Amino acid sequence: MTASWFSPDFWKGRAKPVSSGGRGGAWFVDMEPPGMVLRHYRRGGMMARFAEKAYLFTGFEQTRSVAEFRLLGQLRSLGLPVPEAVAAIAWKYRLFWYRAAILVERIPNSVTFSDSDRLSDESLWAQLGQVIRRFHDNGLNHVDLNCDNILVTGDQLYLIDFDRCKLVPESENETDSAWKQRNLERLQRSVRKRCPGLSPSQRENLWQHLLQAYHRQPSH
Repeated sequence: MTASWFSPDFWKGRAKPVSSGGRGGAWFVDMEPPGMVLRHYRRGGMMARFAEKAYLFTGFEQTRSVAEFRLLGQLRSLGLPVPEAVAAIAWKYRLFWYRAAILVERIPNSVTFSDSDRLSDESLWAQLGQVIRRFHDNGLNHVDLNCDNILVTGDQLYLIDFDRCKLVPESENETDSAWKQRNLERLQRSVRKRCPGLSPSQRENLWQHLLQAYHRQPSH
């Protein structure tokens, strides 16, 4: 592997832009199964107008790509459903800035949650509630939990895109639940926006199934 792997031009026709979700800057790389996803880090919101791809450099260990690479390794060691990180890179840019990218394994035959043909299935929403609860019980604060960062494949659900996410220490996890509520509220806003095929009453009913499964005490 070389730095050229992080350029979509290196893959030529084998790198295809991801069309669903995100801010652009992601490609499916067609190589030996299961393939990979290449993602370049980009800002959102107002800051994107000033520095869309550049971030303040404070050391390679603090770069977004390295942080996400290490976090994915931790989550997989906990047995949580996330893709495997392949490699991460950060490039120094001018004097005080850097750009970054990450390669992760692609989840075969997956679609985003809002594109699933099971979207009106109550059991899918209940399953999602259980999955989110597993992540929360392990202290994962997913700051961008939305329909595009949830993948459905067969009877499995995965969470993806852990940029700026972190594991909350166990002591804080027991005393502070506000971040968990913010995760759920962010996902609910995404559901309203990304699932227009569901009527408001359908969305509310399905959301209640998610919450009921989320709040159900896990069995030991």
